[in-house]
Amino acid sequence: MLGCLTASAGEKENKRVNDAVVVMDEIMRMPEQSIPTKLLRDARAIAIIPNVVKAGFVIGGRAGKGVVMVRTEDGTWSNPSFIKLAGASVGFQAGVQSTDVVLVFRSQRGVATIVNGKFTLGADASVAAGPVGRTAAASTDGDLKAEIYSYSRARGLFAGVALDGAVISIDNRANQAVYGRNTTARAIIEGRVGRPDDSIVDLRDRLEEYSAR
Repeated sequence: MLGCLTASAGEKENKRVNDAVVVMDEIMRMPEQSIPTKLLRDARAIAIIPNVVKAGFVIGGRAGKGVVMVRTEDGTWSNPSFIKLAGASVGFQAGVQSTDVVLVFRSQRGVATIVNGKFTLGADASVAAGPVGRTAAASTDGDLKAEIYSYSRARGLFAGVALDGAVISIDNRANQAVYGRNTTARAIIEGRVGRPDDSIVDLRDRLEEYSAR
């Protein structure tokens, strides 16, 4: 059982971190449908957005909140910065009200754009449905050309999904609730924050484990 974030974090941020761990655990437990290890190993960043829901105020739209973690200069993963996703639901299963979304960034350009505050999938970097399972492992060496690979999980199924037009933005309020007043996404990613809570360390360590297999 994951520990809770510090009291200043709040229940919503606590749940978001814990849900992100659950999403990665459940996806990577399915070898035939998991994200290929090679893709995770070469990733520049990973965004995990649990429970992306249909947005009633936008026809065919989706909205969700999650976290993004960036590969640091020494090859380890950064602490998670909190993010928001909003936009088109192209590629989602018809009738599904809630999905988990995972984005694997393969270029530094996309990472830099997110850190600056807002990022549009397909406009600021190319995005494509990602390969899954053991049979996809060989193709990750040279056949994958997109800068970002996207995945979703709904009704127990996990697969690549098209997300062109969706917008990712930094959730500054959540970042400051967890890491302290005036904390920026850049400061989090560069490790210029206080000692993280055990739950955040657990999420970071879990990603280290899955990308090292």
